[in-house]
Amino acid sequence: MDLDTFFVSVERLLDSSLLKKPLLVGGTGDRGVVSACSYETRKFGVHSGMSMHMAKKLCPEATVIRGNSGTYMKYSALVTEIIKSEVPLFEKTSVDEFYIDLTGMDRFYGNYKFAKHLRERIIKDSGLPISFGLSTNKVVSKVATGEAKPNNQMKIDAGFEKPFLAPLSVRKIPMVGKSVGQTLMNLGVFKVQQLQEMPCELLVSILGKNGQKIWERANGIDTTPVIPYSERKSISIERTYDKDTIDMVKLKNTLTAMGENLAYQLRMGNKLTGNVSVRIKYSDFNTYSKQARINYTNVDHILIPLIHKLFDQLHSRRLLIRLVGVRFGHLVEGNYQIDMFEDNEKTTNLYQSLDHIRKRFGSDSVFRASTLGVKTIRDNRNPFNGEPPILLAHRKQ
Repeated sequence: MDLDTFFVSVERLLDSSLLKKPLLVGGTGDRGVVSACSYETRKFGVHSGMSMHMAKKLCPEATVIRGNSGTYMKYSALVTEIIKSEVPLFEKTSVDEFYIDLTGMDRFYGNYKFAKHLRERIIKDSGLPISFGLSTNKVVSKVATGEAKPNNQMKIDAGFEKPFLAPLSVRKIPMVGKSVGQTLMNLGVFKVQQLQEMPCELLVSILGKNGQKIWERANGIDTTPVIPYSERKSISIERTYDKDTIDMVKLKNTLTAMGENLAYQLRMGNKLTGNVSVRIKYSDFNTYSKQARINYTNVDHILIPLIHKLFDQLHSRRLLIRLVGVRFGHLVEGNYQIDMFEDNEKTTNLYQSLDHIRKRFGSDSVFRASTLGVKTIRDNRNPFNGEPPILLAHRKQ
């Protein structure tokens, strides 16, 4: 099940005058990024992730809305609770997408009838349009949901997965992005049927290890299970110093490293935090903490300054400090793009590049130069043990 143009649909629910009008949600400045766009804008070539400047040039009549992540999280939670109350097993993969395992339901009610009833209840109780695709596995269900949109439903019976996929563009297959799609098209492969007819070994020789997975998906084969949904409420890091300290530079650098690492963890887990807390334990073992509620986010340049601000407000005793800690609470599902309302394309690309480096070479492979003297928060070892890290330096203008 996938909520249709989720951010756009929420804005239209709150303001009916936006119905059937071209709408862009995201950064309102020319350097902002499109987080979501209505179907009316897509015929002009607009898509999410595009710079707002380009989107407005392509569709000048579109209404631009900055958006509110807290509001979207509220409606996402509402839909999640509806699904949770109706089904025995579901997986929430993003703020607006759900996989639901209806195995065995056909004996008592009928899978398609049940899915239709659930969709109707979500639309009635939330006011939001939602589509679903019903099949024997996650990949075919996801593709079917995309084909059912907007605000509709589709059933692919067992044994009909290949015929359903065959006439579709290769870009419809999950894992076939712009780069892989272009590679296939350069070889004259445009339709899924052509992938189905290719030997798996040939696709592996062209695309590497992902070739087999793409071939399986093109043939409607997917054994990935639905992972039960559970909400992690918080993540945190603490550091106890070998010797109690009052060195403000050292303390601030430790807090920076903590914030950087926790924010990266949020982005890798498709999570956002709505609450930040800082903890101090003094040499007399008395412990104090201070927290702040914020709009949901997972980006360093918002979280790290807030951590420093909370520390400054909390630190009031003339005693050595034994421990500092940072905690991100009120975690909700949501990807990085939802925080782009105040960011520009340059900032977006920076975070994506840094996270790509960390995923490839390890979480401590790139960090701020200011934290160079801090033993890495990630695995409690000095960053210069092993391969030298990449340093992210910041120079004030």
